[in-house]
Amino acid sequence: MMTQLSSDLLHASCVAIAGRAVLLAGRSGTGKSDLALRLIDRGAVLVSDDYTELRRRDRKLFATPPTRIVGKIEVRGVGLVDMPHLDEAEVALLIDLDGEVERMPEARTRRLAGIDVPAVALAPLEASAPIKIELLLKTLP
Repeated sequence: MMTQLSSDLLHASCVAIAGRAVLLAGRSGTGKSDLALRLIDRGAVLVSDDYTELRRRDRKLFATPPTRIVGKIEVRGVGLVDMPHLDEAEVALLIDLDGEVERMPEARTRRLAGIDVPAVALAPLEASAPIKIELLLKTLP
């Protein structure tokens, strides 16, 4: 079987929780890095900060860091910080930090590099945001 390759660059930070990549997508200043840092504090591992390369292989989507930011995260008020990281993780979930947060959201997806990815809008600076992401991951196959 031939491996089908495709790639995109997304304005999103990415962390892996139990090996599953979570994309934190949003405009500059929305709290992508802050939320990633709080998830890392809870046991997640950095994949990339601010921008994430997405690569499709066959029917799976993988997140990788752009070469220029591998292993670094910007911590506002501190600067660029070296951080343990993964070079790649399979994408499981996209968190939309720009979207309207619904009280009882319906299942949605966002098409990335030709793959439909579960997507949920969350407020990134809420104290419970990292816990909500962990709960969402538990609902996915």
